[in-house]
Amino acid sequence: MTNILVTGTSRGIGFAIAEQLRSRGATVVGHATRAVDADTIAADFSEPPASQFLWQEAMERLGGRIDVLINNAGLFAESPLNASDIEWLDRWEDTLRINLTSAAQLSRFAVRHWRATGRKGRIVHISSRAAYRGDSPAHWHYAAAKGGMVAMHKTIARAYARDGILSFAITPGFTDTSMAGDYVESRGGDGLLADIPLGRVAEPEEIAQVATFCALDAPASMTGAVIDANGASFVR
Repeated sequence: MTNILVTGTSRGIGFAIAEQLRSRGATVVGHATRAVDADTIAADFSEPPASQFLWQEAMERLGGRIDVLINNAGLFAESPLNASDIEWLDRWEDTLRINLTSAAQLSRFAVRHWRATGRKGRIVHISSRAAYRGDSPAHWHYAAAKGGMVAMHKTIARAYARDGILSFAITPGFTDTSMAGDYVESRGGDGLLADIPLGRVAEPEEIAQVATFCALDAPASMTGAVIDANGASFVR
């Protein structure tokens, strides 16, 4: 039985990932800012101790063993250039803490757990195409956080592959979630879709399929890979 911790499972991509992993027989502990069911741990990543609390509670629920960590939780909020100085900075710090620092903390706990026990493990990071192509003028902070996640992922992959610790990153474009839906409408709706050769945004289940593959099936030689899933709206 594979024990998996997935962050941000209350909706969208995270919810779909948890569902698909459970359908494959994995034991999944989810996470949300506020608990939504008995399988979900509440932890507010805007608070520095939250990641440590989440990890410890997940370890207890999973009998002291976590095999896979999936860093999916994220915040997508505007920080306009003309906002007040304090408002602009507060939104930067919140976005980086929730999107990047919390993932770094959890990844650190996971790597230390696996090295201490001699077990193999996997981390899957849900980043964004914004890591490579940037984002809107009001989302510098989001692009920076996602770029940092990809850099962190590559560092983990290179540092710990010999220990059997594997790292994968997925970079979706727009996905049909409540978080992205508001943004698509704010940026012109159908006009924005014209930038996606596939002609539509991704479904959460599609991104979940990629994440499930990385968590359970991807060969070890794929460690360090960044997998694009954006309808060819950005190709490298």
